[in-house]
Formats: sequence, C-alpha cells, structure tokens
Amino acid sequence: MTKSSESAEARINLTNQFLIAMPNMADPTFSGTVVYLCEHSEKGALGLVINRPTDIDLKSLFDRIDLSLDIEPLQHLPVYFGGPVQTERGFVLHDPTDQHYTSSMTVPGGLEMTTSKDVLEAVAHGTGPARFLLTLGHAGWGAGQLEEEISRNGWLTVEADPGIVFDVPAERKLEAALSLLGVSLSMLSGDAGHA
Repeated sequence: MTKSSESAEARINLTNQFLIAMPNMADPTFSGTVVYLCEHSEKGALGLVINRPTDIDLKSLFDRIDLSLDIEPLQHLPVYFGGPVQTERGFVLHDPTDQHYTSSMTVPGGLEMTTSKDVLEAVAHGTGPARFLLTLGHAGWGAGQLEEEISRNGWLTVEADPGIVFDVPAERKLEAALSLLGVSLSMLSGDAGHA
C-alpha cells in the first residue's frame, strides 16, 4: 500500500453509518447486530446496537430511576442492549430536536445521542423526541480497531437510514440494513476474498 492510499484510507469517516455484522463475526456480543455509528475518528469509534432488545421495557427502567412514565404506548417499548461498554448507563438515540438537553451529541448528517436524564424526563412528560431508541451500554473501538475489523471482513458499512433505527421491528433490522446494500443475509459468506 502506498503512503497516499494509507492516508486516504485513514480519512474515511463512518459516522452516521450502519455497521452490519458479517456471518463470520466471532464475537457473540456482536453476532447478528446492526450498529449505528455515532462517532468515528482517528481516536476510535462509538456506536449503539439497534437490533438487540432486552427484556426490560421503558416503564420498568423509568421506575428504576424514579421517573413516572404514564404514556401507555411508550411503557412497553423495549430497552435495547447498546453494547458491552458502560452497560449501567442509558443512551438515547433520537431524531434531531430544537430542545436542548444537557449532554447531547449531534451526529453530523444524522441523529442525536443524549446521555443525560433530562431527555428521559421530557419523554415522561410527553415533550421528548418524537422518535427515539433507548439503550443500556454502547459499543466502542480504540484507534484503528474498527478499521482492522472491517478489513478482516467483520463488518459491512452503509449510510444509516433513520427509518430502520426507529420504525422497523428489531427482528427485521438486520435484513432491512442489508437491503440498503442490495443484498440479503442468505447471499453473504463469512469468507473474505483476497486477490
């Protein structure tokens, strides 16, 4: 690889992309997952798994943090496993809003991710984001780690579609994300090709 192609490769930014686990994903934590990448830089990456619901619903979680959630349709929404890092902490992926929350990250060209309790308070009062997904934990990669996993055929990447994040049932998100690439799970092989 030439020096110029290395620097061009290093500039690839996967923020606001889906990472789709390939069938050969050895790590059971990520097998069959779709991850929304909130941040990707030369320092590493941070994302949220969007298709792994837990057995905890919003009402149960809100009760645990002393918030009353009386909005019936929201009470039964699942809390998702967002990744193996900081699993005791909540991460709310949501549509961009005009409302300012204490700790929000705006994903360039994409969604927002908020970690402060005020977004949950807004949800409980019916003034929160129209569409959101709540996870416990997140996925994280150190410098160069994600790029290495991609080069070993661990992940496919495609520009994220908010409709898949918020409107597609969890069990269909993997196929929906793959369809953005024009492929289905049955077409994928875990073997990497090398010329």
